[in-house]
Amino acid sequence: MQLINFIQTKTNLPEKGIQNTILLINEDCTIPFISRYRKERTGNLDEIQIADIVKYKNQFEDLEKRKVSIFKSLKEQEVLTEELRLKIEATNDLTALEDLYLPYKKKRKTKAETARKNGLEPLAKIIMSQRADNIEQIAVKYFNNEVKTVEDALEGARYIIAEWINERIDIRNSIRWQLEKFATINTKVIKERSKDEKAQKYRDYFDWSESLNRCPSHRLLAILRAENEGFIRVKIEIDNDKAIAKIEDRIIRTNNSCTVQIKKAIQDSYKRLLFPSLSKEILHHAKEKADESAIQVFAKNLKQLLLGAPLGEKNILGIDPGYRSGCKLVCLNAQGGLEYNETIYPHQPQNDRIGAMKKINSLVDAYKIEAIAIGNGTASRETERLIRKMRFNKDIEVFVVSEAGASIYSASKIAREEFPNYDVTVRGAISIGRRLADPLAELVKIDAKSIGVGQYQHDVDQTKLKNTLNIVVESCVNKVGVNINTASKSLLSSVSGIGPKLAENIVNYRNENGVFISRSDIKNVPRLGGKAFEQSAGFLRIKNANNPLDDSAVHPESYAIVRKMAKDLKTNISDLIGNKERLQNIDLKKYSSEDVGLLTLEDILRELEKPGLDPREKAKVFTFNQNIKTINDLREGQLLPGIVNNITNFGCFIDIGIKESGLVHVSNLSDKFVSDVNEIVNLHQQVIVKVLSIDIARKRIQLTLNIK
Repeated sequence: MQLINFIQTKTNLPEKGIQNTILLINEDCTIPFISRYRKERTGNLDEIQIADIVKYKNQFEDLEKRKVSIFKSLKEQEVLTEELRLKIEATNDLTALEDLYLPYKKKRKTKAETARKNGLEPLAKIIMSQRADNIEQIAVKYFNNEVKTVEDALEGARYIIAEWINERIDIRNSIRWQLEKFATINTKVIKERSKDEKAQKYRDYFDWSESLNRCPSHRLLAILRAENEGFIRVKIEIDNDKAIAKIEDRIIRTNNSCTVQIKKAIQDSYKRLLFPSLSKEILHHAKEKADESAIQVFAKNLKQLLLGAPLGEKNILGIDPGYRSGCKLVCLNAQGGLEYNETIYPHQPQNDRIGAMKKINSLVDAYKIEAIAIGNGTASRETERLIRKMRFNKDIEVFVVSEAGASIYSASKIAREEFPNYDVTVRGAISIGRRLADPLAELVKIDAKSIGVGQYQHDVDQTKLKNTLNIVVESCVNKVGVNINTASKSLLSSVSGIGPKLAENIVNYRNENGVFISRSDIKNVPRLGGKAFEQSAGFLRIKNANNPLDDSAVHPESYAIVRKMAKDLKTNISDLIGNKERLQNIDLKKYSSEDVGLLTLEDILRELEKPGLDPREKAKVFTFNQNIKTINDLREGQLLPGIVNNITNFGCFIDIGIKESGLVHVSNLSDKFVSDVNEIVNLHQQVIVKVLSIDIARKRIQLTLNIK
């Protein structure tokens, strides 16, 4: 099967779109660039469809590499027949490919291999022919120094037959089908670990059984984590008698002395070879599906978090709250630069509330603070209540900001490079303040796994997780666009076509030569060649440039088209931008060509209407119920304001202003069936919830949702 056909069977996308996308990928074009600036060539495929093409392209290439390796092995063994070659070439599934190769795979020392060396393969063939009436008498002929009894001979022959049965593709597929349809996953607690404090969160699975194909991803991952931590044992089970009977139906044709030996061989093959390997295989596939589901949940959450509402360029007071160690304050200017830092001690044990309030008031006035960002960790609510009681000389917006991953950032190499003269507490407060101004610009500095907006992110395939999250980060950064004159190295690294090394070169060039005046200046950056410029230029913004298009998503390759539009309307580009009335008079067909079609021209027109428009909403102030301070203050039936702080397949978690987040189970999200939680709520959405139940001992809160 050819690459294009392989991808088409997996995606159902148009052949031409797949073909052109692959050509572009092979030309080192990125997914954001292809989806944004090559719509005519792909047939307007979006980022998700292009990412699928890349995924299946990689799968196909891995399959082809495996075929090459198998062909090499078979040729070395001199067993590659024309029939086998055609079967391997026609295979487009890795499992089926490995089944074909299984009989020829180099094996470690096995019972069957020992039996062959003892000369018992002819006896095994006689048994499988099912024609001998007295196989015991025939077995005597195979006695030697290693085979001294009839049972030795028959046992060795059965080992060989068991291996043949294990290698039969039809039998393997039959058991696979039974496992896929009827397998159950069963768990038992390891008694000596059952009293362990860490084991209690898994106690629902101390004695558990359910259909494997109905086990939701989050539950399977929880069960497997409990097994890995040594609290439970996991078994996959099907009806063994029925499975063995089906094998017998495929093999046994007579009823004589051979039948008894074949039945024993089938039992041995099933219990020792087939079921152990295929039950592991089915559990592995179930784990892969669970991983995929969990990774997609994480990806959706991360995208929502990265595209969270920015406050914008404001003077911000960032506060990292604490008790004994105090609250770290930082004053940031509108560009996120650190102006001042201080520590106050308003909470226990010092309780210097008056001194803290005076200091905050003086900093607000001195540094013209416009907004306050409070981290949502330890002492957050107490600090928020303190701030809200204060009276300032002007309106100050107060926000509670997620600290997730801030400690990771504060101790990172990136933070040390940015603020070498400050300790981790100051860096953490800076991160909190900057997250309010621009969540995307700050969160790209942190390993996405550490942000904590998913389920079981440490249990899934780490390579797949990393690749998926990198695509999400890249997509979000390029969707918003990046100011090349202020962006950090981390943010620039995620721009299409840039990467870490070129990002470092851009920052160094900026430090040595000053700000970029135009997009064409970007070409002066060392090692930033034509391909990198092509891929990145449309996503890089230059504020207050001489050419207003440099602060837009219009790609430099299309500047000539815009100039012609302006000339035809007898105006200049500056007057054309934002002038909806004049833009509506443009006949796009007039500018269409073989290289630039209507899809691209429509994008250009939309961008000219609102150049450089940030697709994100603006940050909104939110206030928790100030009377709810701990889980003990909750009562069933209470209506409370909250913020969605995590989304999973089984529901969403809501921050209601206390240490413990409450769970809105998927069944309590709507009166109707909910297949995707993300269709009902978004990360950081402000909601009203009703308290259904409180389990103080287990610190669990059940909520139901009323969307605000």
